[in-house]
Amino acid sequence: MSTRATQHFCARESLAMGDPLAGSAAHAERNLLLSWPRSKWRRSLRRASDMPDDVAAQLEAIAEAGRRVNLIHRRDQPGEHHRLYLMPENRRYEMPRAELPAVLDALQRGEPLTRWEMGPPQGSLLLCCTHGKKDKCCAKFGYAAYKALEAAVAKRALPFEVWESTHLGGCRLAASAVAFPALRKYGRIATEDVLPLLEAEMADRPYLPCYRGDSRLSPVQQCAQVAALEWLASCGIHADVTVAPSSKGHEPRQDWLQVRWRSAGDEGRLAVRCEPRMLRRYDTCADLAVGPPAASQVWVATQVEVAEGRAARVTSCS
Repeated sequence: MSTRATQHFCARESLAMGDPLAGSAAHAERNLLLSWPRSKWRRSLRRASDMPDDVAAQLEAIAEAGRRVNLIHRRDQPGEHHRLYLMPENRRYEMPRAELPAVLDALQRGEPLTRWEMGPPQGSLLLCCTHGKKDKCCAKFGYAAYKALEAAVAKRALPFEVWESTHLGGCRLAASAVAFPALRKYGRIATEDVLPLLEAEMADRPYLPCYRGDSRLSPVQQCAQVAALEWLASCGIHADVTVAPSSKGHEPRQDWLQVRWRSAGDEGRLAVRCEPRMLRRYDTCADLAVGPPAASQVWVATQVEVAEGRAARVTSCS
């Protein structure tokens, strides 16, 4: 009797070893998202097998100038007719492939793209990484999450455009997604997370069970941000938070970070203790064959204290 070998995935290994989501949200603020059929994607996040050389060179130059470039895909988008989004500008354009070099040239020169512009997106863009040529976790878990998100949006006519995307970072955290223009980054999206995630995004707040943090913050600040949001949510408070930089530099042995929060009816200040942990994790499925690389540092929130607040009910949460 033959026995099928157990198939291993870096995402399952990451979850099993307690690799935290918070602190993993690094992502460029300036983005160019370009539709291209997924069947043509290559391992690079911005290359396709049938992409003209001049277009590939222009996209590389745009990326080198500081704007992240991702390819995106949706079945209803014609393969030879492209959709292009600029974020955080929240601008949307369409053009046939023959005109794409002119569009990218105008963008590089800072010239208006009025000729190709459509109206702004009718709601948020939700990109789900399905880049199987990069990592098999994104093919397995990412595509399942994409289909579930797409189905939920279509069934309920929700204000989202859901797209498949090339590599979004953190293959071990699949299924991964990014919401634009808010630039909220998510990981480990399971079927049961789909509807509450969409509901949270419609309310313009992060879905905390899958939230990785604000990409504009350092990893330790993201750790404090997520811990503060979770603590406040346990008190029934949905708030905006501002995290002060670490008082001990970018990589202290441990630190208390100050977090100010403001809700519709109250405000206050929390102190969050974050401590580093070292994990010998598998960052991608390719690591599974050779063993994990050198240990990586992650951050874990170990304590939240009330530093200041007018609401008596806040002081009782822990």
